[in-house]
Amino acid sequence: MQRLLDIVFSGLALLVLSPLLVPIALALRLTGEGEVFFIQQRVGRGGQPFGLYKFATMLKNSPNLGTGTVTVKNDPRVLPLGRFLRKTKINELPQLLNIFKGDMSIIGPRPQTQRCFDAFPARSQAEIIKVRPGLSGIGSIVFRDEEELMHASKEPERFYDEVIMPYKGALEEWYVAHQGLWTYLAAIFVTAWVVLFPESRLAWRVFPQLPAVPPELAGAV
Repeated sequence: MQRLLDIVFSGLALLVLSPLLVPIALALRLTGEGEVFFIQQRVGRGGQPFGLYKFATMLKNSPNLGTGTVTVKNDPRVLPLGRFLRKTKINELPQLLNIFKGDMSIIGPRPQTQRCFDAFPARSQAEIIKVRPGLSGIGSIVFRDEEELMHASKEPERFYDEVIMPYKGALEEWYVAHQGLWTYLAAIFVTAWVVLFPESRLAWRVFPQLPAVPPELAGAV
């Protein structure tokens, strides 16, 4: 049922959003470095890599510059138009193509680069690869301001590896254990809600049994 809904929802979304997606593609072609899409290898279901589509928001050589595949607040590698696309999450919309193809689902653990996937605890890794990665999911709903959290740390990469990823892994494990049609539809609704109301705590009311927030993140997620 979830796969059928993925096909229907992603197909309709691509059709409805085409008046937005086409002008953005043209704007990217005419600005920055002239790239429209950024295709990055991510870890998918079964641990198999796949090419994830995004609108290009950063310098072409970004993975080999600065913090690599980890993006921090005010990252100098992000292009001017890219800042708007990242802030509004519009840069993620080309992943509707990944969903339609079957690489991803609308809801699931966010697909990670190999470097970021390796930062998950081993138990989390084993659970995450049991399902299709998602355009949104419990981890991305809770960590919608991840770059802001890292910016507040004196050692952002250490904070990412030792605090953010272990807790995000626990959230993704929770999703795998509780996946089903209700969780799928509820997560879609909560995703839309927090995009409109970023300070909302709705996720904690809809999913009251989420893993407890660690002390280092108290008040921040």
